[in-house]
Amino acid sequence: MSTVILVTGGTGLVGKAMEYVIENEPAGSRFGKRPDEKWIFASSSDGDLRDLEQTRKLFEKYKPTHVIHLAAMVGGLFKNMKYKLTFLRNNILINDNVLHSCYEFKVQKVISCLSTCVFPDKVEYPLTELTIHNGPPHESNFGYAHAKRMVDVQNHAYKEEFGCNFTSAIPTNVFGPHDNYDLEDAHVIPALLHKCYLAKKNGTPFIVGGSGKPLRQFIYSRDLANLFIWQLREYDSVPPSSFAGGGSHTRIFPAVGEDEEVTIKEVADAIVKAVGFEGSYSFDTSRADGQYRKPASNKKLLSLIGDFKFTPFDEALAESAKWFLDNYNNARIGDVPEASK
Repeated sequence: MSTVILVTGGTGLVGKAMEYVIENEPAGSRFGKRPDEKWIFASSSDGDLRDLEQTRKLFEKYKPTHVIHLAAMVGGLFKNMKYKLTFLRNNILINDNVLHSCYEFKVQKVISCLSTCVFPDKVEYPLTELTIHNGPPHESNFGYAHAKRMVDVQNHAYKEEFGCNFTSAIPTNVFGPHDNYDLEDAHVIPALLHKCYLAKKNGTPFIVGGSGKPLRQFIYSRDLANLFIWQLREYDSVPPSSFAGGGSHTRIFPAVGEDEEVTIKEVADAIVKAVGFEGSYSFDTSRADGQYRKPASNKKLLSLIGDFKFTPFDEALAESAKWFLDNYNNARIGDVPEASK
């Protein structure tokens, strides 16, 4: 029997990375495409997952045996703060429709993509898979965070009541080709890439908000794609223990090690080099830095996956920057101010 793998949100950052890996790794290898697999990378044009009937039609069309659930309503800090209820409702609808359709269509295995924003605002570091529910998330994105947390709750409930093999991955900061480069809505690496590109093009200063001192764990989207494929094929979660004590043991942290954190200054330096920017480059220390660091432990992942090498940050950043520069006219850049075009 062939394996049909449906990837929701399949044309976004992680979905495109997964498609790249499947098509470019040697066929039949640990991460490459296998003869008995059919991969479907669905986008919003294939159906509105907020609508149950459209979601069911998508499942009826493809009849997936496995699902990697990446689809979500996402946005930057400003949008999360302004539209908390919208983020909450839309993501709850998407997740509930996808997971219940997986149950109805007897999908053998589901991996949902969560986010480190699900963690409590006040929590001990490093973050681990067992501390998700130990306090409220940060106020700025509680709508999105609670909707994502509910996926973990649903996974546990479907597993307990129906024996469903529903699990999740909680990646740290993801970057890579096909990212969102909208200056108003992008995460730090794609936003700085776009700003640096425009500064070089227009002969203007490249100014980075904050001191550059905060530390972050970044994971290259193609490394994350490999880890999703490994989780799909090789990792079956152990039965849940006490949910009240921190949740089931189903989650995985696809992350580089705590010793591989990089500062925002190191990110900006790498971007300046990759873009070939030679103009004025400085930090605006009047801008807030945000959290200094929020390290996550990948010990569970490494104990399970065995030999796995993450792409060195500078190499991954250079590849990401090259893709952006080569594909600027077709990238998701949003509305660029007229003066910057």
